[in-house]
Amino acid sequence: MAARRLAVTLGDPRGVGPEVARAALLALAGERDVPELLLVGPSGVLPDTTLPLHTTGAWREGDDAAAAGAHAGLAIETAVRLVQDGQVHGIVTAPIDKSALHAAGYEYPGHTEMLAALAGDVDVAMMMAAETTALGGALRVVLATTHHALRDVPRLFTEDVLVTQTRITYVALQRQWGLAFPRIALCAFNPHASDQGLFGDEESRIYGPALRRLHALGMPAVGPMPADTVFTRALRGEFDAVIAPYHDVGMAAFKTASFGHGVNVTLGLPFVRTSPDHGTAFDIAGRGVADPSSMIEAIRLAARLVARAGATR
Repeated sequence: MAARRLAVTLGDPRGVGPEVARAALLALAGERDVPELLLVGPSGVLPDTTLPLHTTGAWREGDDAAAAGAHAGLAIETAVRLVQDGQVHGIVTAPIDKSALHAAGYEYPGHTEMLAALAGDVDVAMMMAAETTALGGALRVVLATTHHALRDVPRLFTEDVLVTQTRITYVALQRQWGLAFPRIALCAFNPHASDQGLFGDEESRIYGPALRRLHALGMPAVGPMPADTVFTRALRGEFDAVIAPYHDVGMAAFKTASFGHGVNVTLGLPFVRTSPDHGTAFDIAGRGVADPSSMIEAIRLAARLVARAGATR
């Protein structure tokens, strides 16, 4: 395959995914350095970007949530097969509805976990990336634990998880972003990084041993740093990425700085995968008012990562 290609899945057909995908393809038409973009439905590549995308493929207006989840899930599986067969070089995914995916029988918390399983149960990290933000420079936030109830986070957030997520991030920043010596900060678990144990022991019990292991691996991460300062310091250019211990502490900071222009990147996969930073937005779907900016940025970043992967092989 001479030309580089990206598969763009349409997500939940009831949401804004199909329309932002189409709008992004039209906006990027003719732009330099963007690979060939292929819209992917449940059965394969869709032939025409001008089709009314809410009625393409196996989807029929009026189908229930399980049907929509099956539509979205099959499209993801199809895109993974395309990249594994070498027919495309990376995947960009439009938003899915997690409850619909579950109703269709896919028992994954979300895209990230499903892609990790389809790639062979590899260790992955969920990064939210904005190369430019409204508040300063680049901001890249990795969620050490992803889609879990807050009550479960203390059990799930362990030394091994922190080490694995930081290691995956460090390697990705080197290989995909071209940063020889990535600067990674670990966001604390407790308020004020526990104030020497006043507000919890995770900083000493989890972060201390994790940092020693990371430093032994030649990965000089720093922390734990309080959540109320670490993201601002990253925006000022002190760090290339921040590892957040749980979903909302990272996502609240990230979306405040970059809402509508951020990109979800799955690190650790054997292929490039990006996605816009928003959800299905059922309330505005089909009205033609959905902003494609994040999808455009997801495609642009995937193109850059794919190009760099090709250049370093």
